[in-house]
Amino acid sequence: MNKYLLPVLAVLLGALIVFFVKKKRSLFTRLLLSFSGAFLLALTLFDLLPEVYNHVEAKQTGLFIMFGILLQIVLEFFSKGAEHGHIHIDKDSTHFPWLLFISLCIHSFLEGFPIHQHNDMVYGVLIHKIPIATLITSFLVQSNYSKKQIAGFLIFFAAMTPLGTFVSNNSAIPGDYIYLINAVVIGIFFHISTVILFESSEGHKFNLSKLLAIFFGVAIAYMI
Repeated sequence: MNKYLLPVLAVLLGALIVFFVKKKRSLFTRLLLSFSGAFLLALTLFDLLPEVYNHVEAKQTGLFIMFGILLQIVLEFFSKGAEHGHIHIDKDSTHFPWLLFISLCIHSFLEGFPIHQHNDMVYGVLIHKIPIATLITSFLVQSNYSKKQIAGFLIFFAAMTPLGTFVSNNSAIPGDYIYLINAVVIGIFFHISTVILFESSEGHKFNLSKLLAIFFGVAIAYMI
């Protein structure tokens, strides 16, 4: 059940953090984002990538990984980079952010596909979603959207990753196609994690803290 519950728990924890950390991009949130980027990238390299290459021809795998990178770029055109912590919402707007909502739901649905009973990717998704959910919740709370709109946004966002996992594990999609979809997800993970890791930081103190967060993210991903 963890593969279904942990992604939902991540969104819940991210939302709760907003009530304890008042700043939308506190040092804690930025370090958690850096840790999550390193952890997700390392798990993708250690766990998901070798599995896909073992089941799909190498050049075809590379093609679908590139498609995943391009797909994420397209999604970010609508989400404005919310998947890696760059979210921009008009606080004066009362219109529901449908483009942000749809792009994040597509992203979340696809990232549920690699998760299965004997795969540690659920932990990578868990750590990735906590800071993203924190930032999304923070911006939504500061907007003029109603509490029902905010709650609906977060509930659907939380449900999409378990839905992707359910479809992956219970549908009649042939195994080879599942691995191709996983290759697309690898491209998505590569893009968002590298953007998180290589974005510029202000202040040498934060740079050192970020480096340590990245190191621990990679080390923990290697040990699990």
